[in-house]
Amino acid sequence: MPVFERFPLPDAGEGLTEADIVTWRVAVGDRVEVNQPLVEIETAKSLVELPCPFDGVVTELLVSEGQTVEVGAPIVVIDVDPDGVAGEVVEGEAEAGAEVGGAESVQQPTAKAPEEPHNAQQPTANEGGGAVLVGYGVKAGSAHRRARKDDALEAIGGAGDSDYPVLAKPPVRKLARDLGIDLTTVTPSGPGGVVTREDVESHAAAIKPRALATYPADDQPWLESGYSTPDGRATRVPVKSVRKRTAEAMVRSAFTAPHVTVFHTVDVTATMDLVARLKADRDFADVRVTPLLIVAKALLLAARRHPEINASWDESAQEIVYKHYVNLGIAASTPRGLVVPNIKDAHRLPLHALAQELQQLTQEARSGVLTPSQLTDGTITITNVGALGIDTGTPILNPGEAAILAFGAIRQMPWVHEGQIQVRWVTQLALSFDHRLVDGELGARVLADVARVMNDPSQGLVWG
Repeated sequence: MPVFERFPLPDAGEGLTEADIVTWRVAVGDRVEVNQPLVEIETAKSLVELPCPFDGVVTELLVSEGQTVEVGAPIVVIDVDPDGVAGEVVEGEAEAGAEVGGAESVQQPTAKAPEEPHNAQQPTANEGGGAVLVGYGVKAGSAHRRARKDDALEAIGGAGDSDYPVLAKPPVRKLARDLGIDLTTVTPSGPGGVVTREDVESHAAAIKPRALATYPADDQPWLESGYSTPDGRATRVPVKSVRKRTAEAMVRSAFTAPHVTVFHTVDVTATMDLVARLKADRDFADVRVTPLLIVAKALLLAARRHPEINASWDESAQEIVYKHYVNLGIAASTPRGLVVPNIKDAHRLPLHALAQELQQLTQEARSGVLTPSQLTDGTITITNVGALGIDTGTPILNPGEAAILAFGAIRQMPWVHEGQIQVRWVTQLALSFDHRLVDGELGARVLADVARVMNDPSQGLVWG
């Protein structure tokens, strides 16, 4: 007798409420084992690979790639006793099976019983920590991957389902998924209403406008999950993943905290000289030294002199929470959108260690391997708009933080220095802050201190 278990989406460890299904690592009919990669999810702007909590055979994927799922909702059904017929619904169990799958159940291809005895003591979804990411335990015994026949047809669900399931071979289903095609919109030409590879390719060619197809896919990653309008003059992309969370955070911040921004234009020639010297210093040969390192250190020094800037507003308790640590956020642009990871306890780090953390954080952000903990509990942030050649801006606060510093492009400009007009390195700084807990004077003093260190880095020795 098949024994079906539903696997609910777990909390990845940071009290998250939802996640996006990015890539399934398994398919219906696959034999899985404990701790085998099951699915890749995107949550809190990071990618997390969920391990399988038990042995068995995958009988149903309850959610599609790209779909947003709440924590605790079931995402997959696994037969933990595959000695029977995987996915078969016997009389008297059809109603329960429909409840488990969330849709009308269909019969799956018969699974061949394994040659070796199956371990009956398999953990269930309620064992080993329940709907959490860790604590699944270890697998006892070995598991096998069930061979699948390419001529086995599978019912495909999705948006626009009719009264009859869409039939397609597994390779065709994968092709449709890779191309972002909803199989329910494809006209089948195969015998018995089967969707063929040619059907999918023809449908894809019909909806992809020629003008967009002339650009390399890597140049337009946002097109992969979108669809084109009938006249081919626009592409619509669902708001999800990083973009969705960024939008929600920015709206919440902009319409909750009263923003004020102050600006300062400063001569940073001494900072540029220091950067050049550090690049030539053998003690800094293993790290990348940039002006961002110096402005980060300057902000940390300013936060130490004015700890009131390192705070947050607790609306429910009507309290200001002053942090006795600085988790320095660095806004980073990645192929999947803007993320703001932070360096934990950055106030404790000497300059070389700070450079190491900045370099590692940047690399991990661009590679998409940040953990949820790296993206939470930030206390103050820097956004380096100068990397894009922008002079300055009015940045929006990260929710839960009191201030954010925009660091503009460094340019050579005519500047009055020691009573004479000279060509100097100049930049613009902008500090946005929450006016509920930061008065204008405090914000101005913090920005002035950052500028003072940038103008004369030796000032950091006095304040350090």
